[in-house]
Amino acid sequence: MEKNIAVIWGDCSSPEIVKQTLRVLDKVAEKYGHTFHYTAAAMGGEAIDKYGDPLPQHELDKCLAADSVLLGAVGGPKWEGLPGEQRPEKGLLRLRAGMGLYANNRPAKIWPQLAPASPLKPEIVAQGIDFIIVRELIGGVYFGQHQTHTLENGEKQAVDTMPYAEHEIERIGRIGFETARKRRKKLCCVDKANVLDTSRLWRIVMHRLQAEYSDVEYSEMFVDNCAMQIVKNPAQFDVIVTENMFGDILSDEASMITGSIGMIPSSSLGDGTRGLYEPIHGSAPDIAGKDIVNPTACILSAAMMLRYSFGMAEEADAIENAVSRVLDKGLRTADNMSDGCTCLGCTAMGDAILAEL
Repeated sequence: MEKNIAVIWGDCSSPEIVKQTLRVLDKVAEKYGHTFHYTAAAMGGEAIDKYGDPLPQHELDKCLAADSVLLGAVGGPKWEGLPGEQRPEKGLLRLRAGMGLYANNRPAKIWPQLAPASPLKPEIVAQGIDFIIVRELIGGVYFGQHQTHTLENGEKQAVDTMPYAEHEIERIGRIGFETARKRRKKLCCVDKANVLDTSRLWRIVMHRLQAEYSDVEYSEMFVDNCAMQIVKNPAQFDVIVTENMFGDILSDEASMITGSIGMIPSSSLGDGTRGLYEPIHGSAPDIAGKDIVNPTACILSAAMMLRYSFGMAEEADAIENAVSRVLDKGLRTADNMSDGCTCLGCTAMGDAILAEL
């Protein structure tokens, strides 16, 4: 196959992990007879420095012209003082909206070799951690109206709205049910229906879908209870579907119980096969340029791209198996080190994964 990949190198430590990921993709291409073409697209801090805009239209167009997009991570202290519309994170929101990516799929799966790194008690980890959070990505409070005004008494008041239409809920709900069908056939819808009208509408739509997916065990849970259950009994979950802000928070919590955010990839998809693939961690400005950042989550994100956008299941398996063999050998980066293991830098970890490929 011949595929065009738009590459957003990102800010701070991100170019280091993207570099290792492209080495892995090139090795896969060589081994399986594919050709991958890379087009650099600027977003976030890099785009602000170049163009004064976190995502200019001509850079978005590069992403829209590609078969899929690989992203490091954006942002950093250099750009924190900018107004909201000019911050690096605004570029990411525009990219998701511009590509029509309404479903973020983030696995929370513990690698057996990293079980000791989980902050949970061993008896909880032993029950298993293997679930996916399906997060609605381009609706809700992040895309609602944001206003700050002055009241009659001179006090400032800020208002953020959380809009959701039925079709937005239905399409992400279907992704949740379809994902559950491919796994253990359990779906939990997480909301705050005791308080929010949007959550009550979510339940109405999800109940309609439930009738179509009678083979899936369906349940509902308030978001505050879900946050507790993820650390108390994560083995109960298979697929969680939820709205944008709740998914943002819960998926970060879920990633930490697996031992290290440096190991967790993610995919964002819409109606077609073109997706956005990125590690869940940030740009790690404190360790930028030190060759110690963990490239594994970005490399595993590329594996997800091969699997879900390009239909290259064997190639994706090869990358994931290579990572597993590296962990079997006790090779770690600084974020998931434990006694008896060998600590590698970013480039050395890339070398190790390439050697297993």
